[in-house]
Amino acid sequence: MSYVEEVYAGLEAKHPNESEFLEAAKRVLDSLEPIVSAHEEKYRSTALLERLVEPERIITFRVPWVDDQGKPQVNLGYRVQFNSAIGPYKGGLRFHPSVNQSILKFLGFEQIFKNSLTGLPIGGGKGGSDFDPKGKSDAEVMRFCQSFMTELCKYIGKDTDVPAGDIGVGGREIGYLYGQYKRITGLYEGVLTGKGLTFGGSLARTEATGYGLVYITNEVVKGAGRDLKGKTIVVSGSGNVAQYAIQKAEQLGAKCVTCSDSNGYVYDPDGIKLDVVFDIKQGHRGRIREYVEKVPTAQYFEGQKPWSVPCDIALPCATQNEINGEDARTLIKNGCWCVCEGANMPSDADAIDEYEKAREEKGFLFMPAKAANAGGVAVSALEMSQNSERLSWSFDEVDHKLEDIMKDIYSKVSTAAKTYGHEGDFVVGANIAGFQKVAEAMSAQGLV
Repeated sequence: MSYVEEVYAGLEAKHPNESEFLEAAKRVLDSLEPIVSAHEEKYRSTALLERLVEPERIITFRVPWVDDQGKPQVNLGYRVQFNSAIGPYKGGLRFHPSVNQSILKFLGFEQIFKNSLTGLPIGGGKGGSDFDPKGKSDAEVMRFCQSFMTELCKYIGKDTDVPAGDIGVGGREIGYLYGQYKRITGLYEGVLTGKGLTFGGSLARTEATGYGLVYITNEVVKGAGRDLKGKTIVVSGSGNVAQYAIQKAEQLGAKCVTCSDSNGYVYDPDGIKLDVVFDIKQGHRGRIREYVEKVPTAQYFEGQKPWSVPCDIALPCATQNEINGEDARTLIKNGCWCVCEGANMPSDADAIDEYEKAREEKGFLFMPAKAANAGGVAVSALEMSQNSERLSWSFDEVDHKLEDIMKDIYSKVSTAAKTYGHEGDFVVGANIAGFQKVAEAMSAQGLV
């Protein structure tokens, strides 16, 4: 049994019920086999992999709050502080009924490598709650956020752990969380990112994940000797990532024909009209089905995902495991030759297997989330820099830095894949490139 196999077997024995985390850990560990086997004695002697796969700390707490009817409610809150070898913990907070420790450990584990790939000094973490902000009043969300931060503030700080937003945590929630942190601690510091522009937020942060996704997609396409201009793109989701991925892709000459939410998707053969999507999603937080009321030539498909729509490129920007093996086969059959992930781990294990088969047979291109959606956390780190300097950079300055970071990530990933005998396999390349920096830092700092 190899070192990688031993470590995974031990992890599986310790955490048999954490399926999401185990799936992510196995995928990463398997892809690290080439570099681990080259340095096995060194890594074994310091139990490096055993330390890598266990969080440094997990905080779990109750979150009591009162709804608008005066009834007390109790949710669970979490913060997984996974790895601080290269900097303070950095990773989003997710408010969604599906949140549990396994999902947050999977997201935090992936965050280690994503943050490393940015080249910025940030470690990996994740947190959140099983609270669902959907359908709640602003007052209820505020009371929940204040209660959540009352406990979380004991464990975070600008040089310790800097959370951000994720699913269910947008500008409204970040504002309430930051207000409570300031009220309790008396500190006006960059402890949260994704803040409003009036209290320390960064220009281009809202656009960052979507823009970054398209910047790296453009590099992937160019690396294969193709051009993004004129290509048809299928996008899932209709939140910030999807909206700004569509915007940047259209600026670069591509045509995005779909977007979706949890109820279904819309197909617009003439290209998605972003002003309509902005009005629905930013204007009054409506459902994407309203799009067809404003654009009669579009079609709405209730309860379906957009992966049957013929395209050149697919950008999944909604949630984890939204593409399964059957979806992947359908995409490839209908002409898709590239998938770049805007959401966190939107392709399940079977889908990734299908991409791998297609890569070996016909050069299919797949850039995993830890590289492709790193733009958001990259600009979050740039927000931390601006907060520390007490400065605010221009939109163009931040955007140029973001584009350079995404180009550099593509270069690191493709080079690592080639160096370890897996040219074109960006999954292996991303994991190895992210792992190298963290492993060197952990080794240099001793057994901690």
